[in-house]
Amino acid sequence: MSFEELRDFIADTFGPEVIQEVKDNKLQPYLVIQAERIAEVCLELHDNQSTYFDYLSSLTGIDNGPAAGTMEVVYNLYSIPYDHQLMLKVVVARNTTPEQPMPQVPTVTSVWRSADWHEREIFDMIGILFTDHPDMRRILCAADWEGHPLRKDYKQQDYYHSIKVPFDQHNELNGFKGEPQWLVGQPTPFSDKREKPE
Repeated sequence: MSFEELRDFIADTFGPEVIQEVKDNKLQPYLVIQAERIAEVCLELHDNQSTYFDYLSSLTGIDNGPAAGTMEVVYNLYSIPYDHQLMLKVVVARNTTPEQPMPQVPTVTSVWRSADWHEREIFDMIGILFTDHPDMRRILCAADWEGHPLRKDYKQQDYYHSIKVPFDQHNELNGFKGEPQWLVGQPTPFSDKREKPE
């Protein structure tokens, strides 16, 4: 099915209001779907015999920054038997302080099991909560880490359990990236100062 046919299929099945925006540029067309209805749209696209998007190629979170005040989740769908693809997006309001509620999007883990760790990574790195997810917890950072490292306004904490977090010159000179020659005292056969072979 073409992009236009898929757009019409979604509009006919769920009503035209479910599609908030259509970007039909040639490079990568996509549809912006109402965030609260993304799971039911994905389920229909997966289960319907005429579309059968059996593969979730990727699931990505985007922070548009405090000035824009929005965040996005991008779904790249692919149908192996039909060899067609579709990109869907949802756009949610961004919380600007930890006291404000975190943006929420329904999980699609019941449609594609592979969404599980992708959604956990987005939660961990970007700070979008996926409602009804079976195991919504951090996956890359420690459970008590402060903030979400891929947010555009993220400020790294200075210490984590009394361990200095930011990289500095001390780390460079204390074995983390190899001791400089002047600290070792004698050249090695694989020194960074060696001449390249002819």
